[in-house]
Parts: sequence; structure tokens; C-alpha cells
Amino acid sequence: MVKSQAVWSNSSVRSVITNPSSEERRWLWPIVVLILVVPLLALALWGEGRMLFCSCGVFEVWVGDTCSSQNSQQLFDPYSFTHVLHGFLLFWLTTLVFRNLSSVWQLTLAAILEALWEVLENSHFIIDRYRTQTAALGYEGDTIVNSLGDLACAVIGFLIVRRLGWSRSLILFLLFELILLFWIRDSLLLQILMLIYPVNALKMWQMCQ
Repeated sequence: MVKSQAVWSNSSVRSVITNPSSEERRWLWPIVVLILVVPLLALALWGEGRMLFCSCGVFEVWVGDTCSSQNSQQLFDPYSFTHVLHGFLLFWLTTLVFRNLSSVWQLTLAAILEALWEVLENSHFIIDRYRTQTAALGYEGDTIVNSLGDLACAVIGFLIVRRLGWSRSLILFLLFELILLFWIRDSLLLQILMLIYPVNALKMWQMCQ
């Protein structure tokens, strides 16, 4: 009996791969696209001249000092939380504009949009914008590892909102913003403001001492 169950299980797996049903295809293709986003993002960033790891030669999972030269160079840092908030915004966007898409396609679309932002964020135009208009005077762009960490954070943020719903996620979004303002003197909304309409007083307040 055990042997026949194992044979059935193996044949079932092969059937899903070689001849998926319409329901299985509904989940299979967006998941394939979602997986492909990771290497495609890495290749795009490599093409922009981004380094894979920190030039310091040391890999760290977390760097907590935003004034450190390793900020935006390691896997996660305090700005990773702003990318969690990206996931919040992407959930609200995709469920409003693309409400007819299945939930897994909405997640995949959100990941694609976040990946496109990572490519844009590491373009010379945005890097120079950060240097001249914000307090990130020595910003050199993200490493590929850091950008992949940002992508993961956005996906996590998307899933958090799907779990919490609109009202509770909005409260959590504002709470994150307040915590980041007190913690690192920056936040997602403040980043957007400083990129579009820089305020010199805010820039001086954000400067590392």
C-alpha cells in the first residue's frame, strides 16, 4: 500500500508539471514569473554596475547604523522597513487598479513593480538626486544583495496587508512611519518628499552628526 501511494504521488507530480489542469496553471505561471523576477533583477543591477556584495569584503545580514558606509550595502538595514511599506502601497495599488487579477498575479505584479523601482533607484539619475537633494551625501547605490533584500521586504509587506486588510494596515503604515522618523529621522513619505520637493531644513535635520 505504501509503495502504490508513493508511485501515485510521483505520477501526480509529473502530471502537474507536464499536463497541469486549468486551476494548476492559474497558480503555476505567476509563480514561475515571480521566481524569475529575482535573477532578472540581479542581472539588470549587474548591468548598471552594481556590486554583488559590500566592497568591504564582509557579508552581514543586518546593519543598524544608517550613517555607516555599509548602509544599503548589506542584506538588511533600517531602510528595509521603508521597502516593507512599499509592499503596503503596492498592495493598495494592485488591488485597486488590477482588482480582476487573481491574488497570486497581484503579488507577482507587485514584485515586478518593486524590481523596476530597484533598477530605477540605482540609476545614475536617482543616485545623483539622492546625493544632491537629500542627506545621503555619500550614497553610491545599493548592492545587488541589498536590492534583493528590499524586494523580499516589499513582498513581505504585501502579504502583511493582505492578512490585515485595509484599515488595520493603514494604521500599521502610519505607525511604521512614526517609528522610522524617531529612529532614523527618515521614512518612506519623507523620502518621496525630499526627492520631489527637497526642504533644506529637513535635509539639515537628517544629516549624520
